[in-house]
Amino acid sequence: MNQGAQGSAAGTGIPEQDAGAARVPEQQRATDPVREHGATGPSARGEHPCPEASVPHPRPVVQRSSVRGQILDALRTALVTGELAPGAVYSGPALAERFGVSATPVREAMQQLAQEGAVEVVPNRGFRVVRRDARELAELAEVRSLLEVPVLLRLAATVAPERWAELRPLAEATVRAASAGCRAGYAEADRAFHRAVLSLSGNDQLVRIADDLHRRAQWPLTTGRHIRTELMADAAQHAALLDALICRDTDRVRTLLDEHFGARRQQ
Repeated sequence: MNQGAQGSAAGTGIPEQDAGAARVPEQQRATDPVREHGATGPSARGEHPCPEASVPHPRPVVQRSSVRGQILDALRTALVTGELAPGAVYSGPALAERFGVSATPVREAMQQLAQEGAVEVVPNRGFRVVRRDARELAELAEVRSLLEVPVLLRLAATVAPERWAELRPLAEATVRAASAGCRAGYAEADRAFHRAVLSLSGNDQLVRIADDLHRRAQWPLTTGRHIRTELMADAAQHAALLDALICRDTDRVRTLLDEHFGARRQQ
């Protein structure tokens, strides 16, 4: 990557190789309220700026050491929003040219997405965005349910109410993102809330595996026309779940979790 290209890497778009192929949003911020706990700024308060917003802003400078990570975050956002179209094939070198970087970090990022099941390698062409069907999304929701429900029921009876209350800002962040209809912002806030809840188990491996499944289930986040309504309903379940956990109402927790994962199995 040359010095002149560093300023444009995170602010360029996805090449329009196919009809309907879209661009990566200009502003990509890989914030994580849980990983960055204790930091200052919007992400530490559970706020998630929407990458889909069209407000003009300066292009961020991509640092050499983080270029792969920034491109990976940009591509993940494009997957959630549907800007990387299911079934479309994208060339690594063409993406690299648009990002203003060498092909190596782009290929590495796409290989990571292939491992996560978001894209598949097309020999001599590039990478095809995987089409997710209802059965696959239902299977992911079922596996998440098998992992998370028993843990949350145990935590509901053992974790002090004040610990749950500390997670209120993360539940509120999902409501704000849903109200804005921001798919990428909601996807980030949704995972942050679930990570924080599961982190109270003290099992880092559980948190990592559950988060990976959750991320995979978000591509696409939803295919319905009334996306804001769907997001608001999902976010409302987060707030209700937190209320039940604070009250140590295990029966209510079980009911809400069944509804939460059941709705995802039916999407």
